[in-house]
Amino acid sequence: MKVLPSLDALPPLVGQEVAVSDWLTITQEQVNKFAEATGDHQWIHVDVERAKAGPFGAPIAHGFLTLSLIPKFFESSFTIENTRMGVNYGLNKVRFTAPVPVGSRLRARMKLASCEPIENGGMQMAWNVLIEREGSDKPVCVAETLSRRYP
Repeated sequence: MKVLPSLDALPPLVGQEVAVSDWLTITQEQVNKFAEATGDHQWIHVDVERAKAGPFGAPIAHGFLTLSLIPKFFESSFTIENTRMGVNYGLNKVRFTAPVPVGSRLRARMKLASCEPIENGGMQMAWNVLIEREGSDKPVCVAETLSRRYP
C-alpha cells in the first residue's frame, strides 16, 4: 500500500498514476446481493443457467456494481496520512467498456488528474480510474471520479 504523508503530497502527483489496487474476484453472491440491494434482477446477472446460453456465456456483473467497487480499490491501494476524512464528491464521466463475467478478477489503476485546495484546509481531487479485468487487454470501466479529503 502506498502511503502519502499529507494532502501536500498530492499536487506534485498530478498527471501520474498514483496507485494500482490488488486484484478482486467478482462472485455470483456479490452480483446477487447487488441485485437485491438495487432491484436490478435482469437475467444476464442473476439467472446463471439462462446467462450461460446468453451472449457472454456466463452471468455478468452489473456495470454499477463494478463502479461501486472504486472506493474499495482506493482504500486498499493507498492512504493519505494526517487526514481525518474523505468523501465521494461525484463523477464526471463513466463508461462501461467491456463485460465482467462472474469469476473475473478486477483491479483499478488510479491516476490523479487534478487537485485543488477547498475550504477548511481540504483538497478536491479528480481521479482517472481504469478498472481492468485480468487476462483482457480492454478495460471494463473507465471513470473520472471526484473526491474530497480533509485534514
